Amino acid sequence: MTPLKWFFSFLKKYKKLMILGILLTTMLAALSIVNPYISGIIVDDVVKAGNYELLPKLIACLLTVTLLTSVLRFLYQLVFETASQGTLYDMRSKVYRKLLEEDFAFYNKKRTGDLMSRQTGDMDAIRHFIAYVIYAVYQNILLFIFALLMIFTVNVKLALCMLVVLPFTAINTYRQSKEVRPAFQRNRNCFSSLNAFVQENVSGNRVVKAFAKEDYEKEKFQIENDKFRDAQINASRVWMKYVPIFEILSYALTIVLMLYGGYMVVQEEITLGDLVKVNGYLWMLNMPLRMAGWWVNDIQNFFTSVEKIYATYSEEPKVHTPRTGGIHEKIRGDVEFRDVSYRADDEDIVTDINFKVKAGQTVGIIGSTGAGKSTLMNLLCRFYDTTSGQVLVDGVDVRTMDLYNLRDNIGMAMQDVFLFSDTIEGNIAYGRPNCSFEEVKHAAIMADANHFINALPDGYDTIVGERGVGLSGGQKQRISLARALLKDPSILILDDTTSAVDMETESYIQTQLKTINNTCTIFIIAYRISSIKDADLILVMDNGRIIEHGTHDSLVAQGGYYAKAFRNQYGEIPYDLLLNNKQPKNQRGGE
Repeated sequence: MTPLKWFFSFLKKYKKLMILGILLTTMLAALSIVNPYISGIIVDDVVKAGNYELLPKLIACLLTVTLLTSVLRFLYQLVFETASQGTLYDMRSKVYRKLLEEDFAFYNKKRTGDLMSRQTGDMDAIRHFIAYVIYAVYQNILLFIFALLMIFTVNVKLALCMLVVLPFTAINTYRQSKEVRPAFQRNRNCFSSLNAFVQENVSGNRVVKAFAKEDYEKEKFQIENDKFRDAQINASRVWMKYVPIFEILSYALTIVLMLYGGYMVVQEEITLGDLVKVNGYLWMLNMPLRMAGWWVNDIQNFFTSVEKIYATYSEEPKVHTPRTGGIHEKIRGDVEFRDVSYRADDEDIVTDINFKVKAGQTVGIIGSTGAGKSTLMNLLCRFYDTTSGQVLVDGVDVRTMDLYNLRDNIGMAMQDVFLFSDTIEGNIAYGRPNCSFEEVKHAAIMADANHFINALPDGYDTIVGERGVGLSGGQKQRISLARALLKDPSILILDDTTSAVDMETESYIQTQLKTINNTCTIFIIAYRISSIKDADLILVMDNGRIIEHGTHDSLVAQGGYYAKAFRNQYGEIPYDLLLNNKQPKNQRGGE
């Protein structure tokens, strides 16, 4: 499907409105020829011939036409605006839904600012085209044709003489359209880059301030702003070069009429009333010529915007969704990685991964940064598809499972926490919006978040998020953990979730997690040995491979990577003492 066919698939829904708008525009254009015609009659039959009894009737006709013109102009503008807003609503909704269906690979290569510009600036260019450009171009073409026909009824030679400007208009319109399209493409690209830059800096303002890089970012913004300004100026220069030509051509019509038309009146080839008629039609010829340059700009801007939106919309996700009718089935939680490898951008991320976990067991994953720990969980959730091998859940390849059912059975809490601009209760209940407050509070207690939430000014009704109350990294992690626990998942993934909390809080959370071990398979990605030492299976990863696996005791006894990490973290502390950590008080969660 081409971008234009895709666009018209949305406009088709409003076909009746568009037809009504076209009919109203046609009626308005037809009425526009009446007043100049009546003006000519007034000059010839009333002023020159002295038939003054006709004057009241003719004036009444002029007033009636003027009133009808005003009503029709209001109606067709209302119709086209309604169609434009409806089309934009449908298109924006469909594009947004498609964005939600895209996979991680899509967002890895797209900037948020670019996607935002598709939903704002480009969408508005399409709305402007439907609401204004379509009827304006159609109306002015009709005005030109009707006026020309009426001039032919007055005098053929005068009409042919005024047609001399048409070839020059057509040539310049074509040349402008060829030049302005790439200029608008550059303009939209620069706008997207500027939008992306501003979005990234607003989101990362804490980093900018922490490194005192305000001046540096100002300079970078100035560069992006200069590029956008230059692109705007270059696009403007294109139509600035041609608009004066169209103006000259429109004024040429006036000169032709005054010189040749006046000569014909003197020679009595036409009457003075005929000259008044033609002069009344002159604006109907001038307007299309004067506005041609502007419309070429608007049309090319529309084409560019449609192409950019469609290019984003048409990208198919690499992770396909074999939906099975939206069924919801509870997953037991058996997980197996069988000869799994994943490759991205010509680089091996994980290779030959093999392990098997029974439902209810806890798996700890440890390793160096970039070892592929999080990638394993991304493959399990099917954020990416394996390059080779199989990821099995309950003995079924995840690629054949209903994607939404799979993810609905998985709870995930990540180190990089994102909180919506909502209440704390709303953020925790995001996975189960219809749950009771008691369930939300129980999840917060398990995540050791209840005591600090109650200490906030509005408790669970406190607004958090990008522009909400400031929370520490540990507090955000605990809210994220509560959000994952509230889902009552069959598989729980904790991706370095307790990295920002103290040892006592971590120990408390681990104690709470043990209460769900029998019903939930837990994967814990961590750098702290204390987070995973009690796991049923520990996987040690390096360079995308599992280099060690076993229990805490067996891995320490092997004296490999895990044992070295253990010594680095605990030094010469006796191992027996580590196994007998002091647990936090039982009343901690109820504070």
